Amino acid sequence: MTPRERVLTALRHQESDRVPFDLCSNASTGIHRIAYANLRNALGLPPSDPELMQLVLQIVWVEEDVHKALRTDLRGVRAQPPFGWTLDIKEDEKFKYFTDESGITRRMPKPDGLYYDLCNSPLANTTSPAEVENYKLFPPDDPGRFVGMRERAAAIQSAGYAVVLGGSSGGILEASQWLRGYENVFCDLAADKPMAEALFDRILAFKMAYWSRALEIAGDHVDVINEGDDYGGQQGLLMSARTWRQLLKPRLKQLFAHIKKCAPHIRILLHSCGSVREIIPDLIEVGIDALNPIQVAAANMNTAELKREFGDSLTFWGGGIDTQHVLPNGTPAEVRDEVRRRVEHLAPGGGFIFSAVHNIQSDVPAANLLAMRAALDEYGEY
Repeated sequence: MTPRERVLTALRHQESDRVPFDLCSNASTGIHRIAYANLRNALGLPPSDPELMQLVLQIVWVEEDVHKALRTDLRGVRAQPPFGWTLDIKEDEKFKYFTDESGITRRMPKPDGLYYDLCNSPLANTTSPAEVENYKLFPPDDPGRFVGMRERAAAIQSAGYAVVLGGSSGGILEASQWLRGYENVFCDLAADKPMAEALFDRILAFKMAYWSRALEIAGDHVDVINEGDDYGGQQGLLMSARTWRQLLKPRLKQLFAHIKKCAPHIRILLHSCGSVREIIPDLIEVGIDALNPIQVAAANMNTAELKREFGDSLTFWGGGIDTQHVLPNGTPAEVRDEVRRRVEHLAPGGGFIFSAVHNIQSDVPAANLLAMRAALDEYGEY
């Protein structure tokens, strides 16, 4: 099979020749720049200066020589910055700072910071939904966002790989938190629902306009679109399931119906960290085809149980190895055993695309990444 055929077979819940492998088709299956440099060295490849896919998380675009060495099956395409905005990183004695096109400011500690953290939310002091509705954003269909999108997607497909197209903003909940502040949004959910709904509706409209244009431009060369949000923590949902169903579920349903209308062949991959088992039936109901990252170390995210309960309806995109404990801290033998167990749980009958549980962080030894790939070779054949 070609890599693309392998992925599409998995998404149809059928067994192919082997389990597809994803590294860096989207920002949630990527690798930190430090771990990536170490991986290149372990593969015997020369040092490089890769482009950052995701500045905040310091995730790099994996280069083609690494893709070839690891035999990955997917490639990603993402929106570009809008015309009229350029990255301007400023520094003081302690931090590097940048403000993105939405007016959100983040900072990274010097000299050895690993990520940019939220430090200023432009809507933190708003007091009415009208202020949210009137806040100026770069248009979601700004032509700059789509520069090269169709050409890159077409080139990937013609090379035989599956194409994942990313969005141009965070999820409805997380983008609200970035714009208004985490504490403010959670307080809004409890005490000022009109404010929360104004934020959610503003971001929903932004997303729908972006996907309309993106899929018009490149949709015939795209296999999967990637949306993401974070609804779960380590022990459970970040809000009550009732609140989620009241405020977020209907908006997700509207968004995914719109995407499917724009491109009926498209499969929808949703990223949500943490313990989200309670709302998986709802996510299936609103139209997702695949769920990432399957955070196996979170409560109630047992892979054997998830496969048994939801495997007929949902592709598990991730869950291949625990990134909180085993991948950074385990031995190569422990990595091998973890991969074997997760493949045994998730692979039967198709509906499984292997990736680590979320991004590969800076402290993951290259030896463990090579052990992960070798174990998938050993156990991932059908």
